[in-house]
Amino acid sequence: MIDFPIGFIAFLFGLAIGSFLNVCIHRIPLSQSIVTPRSRCPGCGQPIRSIDNIPLISYTVLGGKCRTCRTPISLRYPFVELLTGLFAAAAVWRFGFNITALVHYAFICVLIAITFIDIDHRIIPDMISLPGIPVFFFASLLVPTITIKASILGILIGGGSLFAVAWGYYLLTGNEGMGGGDIKLLAMMGALIGWKGVLFTIFAGSATGTLVGISVMLYQRGNMKLAVPFGPFLALGGILYLFLGPEIMEWYFNLMKTPY
Repeated sequence: MIDFPIGFIAFLFGLAIGSFLNVCIHRIPLSQSIVTPRSRCPGCGQPIRSIDNIPLISYTVLGGKCRTCRTPISLRYPFVELLTGLFAAAAVWRFGFNITALVHYAFICVLIAITFIDIDHRIIPDMISLPGIPVFFFASLLVPTITIKASILGILIGGGSLFAVAWGYYLLTGNEGMGGGDIKLLAMMGALIGWKGVLFTIFAGSATGTLVGISVMLYQRGNMKLAVPFGPFLALGGILYLFLGPEIMEWYFNLMKTPY
């Protein structure tokens, strides 16, 4: 169990990372630099001062509006900051204050950025997922629970399984039912969570995606053509595997062994 001060420091660190992720989520789909220029108000274009860019606090003090023009700022900005901060604390609580926690936290941050980009633009940028495959393959060497073989199989099964599903759907319907971004995303995820994590992610992502899709369809009064991005559900499944996957799989297989 991690002491409260370490967990709190991790939380504050995560808030700062979340602020940077907001920049990435906004600029990467627009092919803009994530370094320059400084963040600006979407309404008046004025650069946001450092004192107005403190995660969570500035948003609360300013009432969720630009100091200059009072244009409302999306609630999602502090939400991403809070989410990223909480995951930082959760990572050190689950894995300890070590390199494993850092690797897994970096993985989670990438998935958070991909999730909100996919929600907004229905794309998973290649500039994140493709470099992420070798990056997380080499990062997996620092994680004692993942072997090189498991990582390689994770890449192959992660990309190959979704490619097979997408190709089969195309042959049956003549339509593309899954984008190539999802295929590359799962290959990237497999590099760190291995083939077992990929299988868990596919199951968890499909289950949650189906439930949400049905709920949205019912809300839209049976609109079967409504597109629901799959990337966020894959990300959710991958993060769930990091924290609870092995325990859930062990519980499930033990349950299957129980005689009725």
